[in-house]
Amino acid sequence: MNIDKIKEIVQEVFPKIELKYGYSKFANCTPYIEFEKSIYARLSGEEDDGELGEQSPDAEYDHITNSIVLYYPKMKSKKQIIQTLIHEYQHYLQSPSWMTRYYKMGYNYNNHPYELAALAEEKNWNKL
Repeated sequence: MNIDKIKEIVQEVFPKIELKYGYSKFANCTPYIEFEKSIYARLSGEEDDGELGEQSPDAEYDHITNSIVLYYPKMKSKKQIIQTLIHEYQHYLQSPSWMTRYYKMGYNYNNHPYELAALAEEKNWNKL
């Protein structure tokens, strides 16, 4: 899916997500949406044609910049884009200190309570 189509879907759906889930008490506005080729390109600042981003996640929420970063080459369908936005929006709503605290308590990505909650909420993608 090309970047223009992805942006079009985000513009259509993101206001509905904001309306459905509301505002976080941990940020002063709803998250910004950013589009990057890969996490490698985003963090290194180097150009990436997509080959370097093989291990890149689909997206991430950055609580420091209050942004949802979509790694757009990973986006293959409207359903995936919506689920990804819902998932990352859940992280925007969650406590950043507890996100870290759970990891320090020994949880990992696969059993972290916040990840499980965000994953579970993805199933509501078609209710927007």
